[in-house]
Amino acid sequence: ENLFLITNRHNVTGRDQHTGACLSAHGGIPNNVVIRYYKADSPGEFVSYRDPLLANDEPLWFEQPELGKTADFVALKVTNEPGAIIHLIDPAPVGVPIKLAPAEPVSVIGFPFGLTGPGSLPIWATGFLASEPHLDYDGVPQILIDCRTRPGQSGSPVFAYRATGSTHVEGGFGLNTYSGEVSRFIGIYSGRIRSEPDIGTVWKASAIAELLESLPE
Repeated sequence: ENLFLITNRHNVTGRDQHTGACLSAHGGIPNNVVIRYYKADSPGEFVSYRDPLLANDEPLWFEQPELGKTADFVALKVTNEPGAIIHLIDPAPVGVPIKLAPAEPVSVIGFPFGLTGPGSLPIWATGFLASEPHLDYDGVPQILIDCRTRPGQSGSPVFAYRATGSTHVEGGFGLNTYSGEVSRFIGIYSGRIRSEPDIGTVWKASAIAELLESLPE
């Protein structure tokens, strides 16, 4: 079974998505990516795999079929190691259809400044949806969020997460009560629209699903 990493295009090109400027202060351009997985037989330990980004100077990643290079997300085929714990994300809504609306809380789950939480787990930065989720921001399938994010969180998955209790659901009226955790994948975080404000962009799960559907078997 093929395994694909979804991440930002600027993470694999090493260049600003809008200007093309090199992101590294030293002018470095990445040619491989190192991914750390939890070891299935050793809780708390990791195994790392290095996967190439280029072959004969040609990119190995796949881009969204309609948006191409204008979309700041790509799919990269990576090592599928049976001895690793891998939690796959389905971009299609599953489970409780948490309603998405402006001011609803969302979480960016990543590694700000390269920092980790206990057990080397990611850090949850929580903010709010800042635009109508059913409309596209700037003419592309993006949503705005208001969240205090930092460098190192590019490509992080963004979820609407509710621990327990009740929540509004899509297409319904009133509240839906549930027990246990529920979540909804919204998309992947791309970055702030300016350096100062906390308004950032998220590429929608629907656009990511279209990319996945276009990938070779």
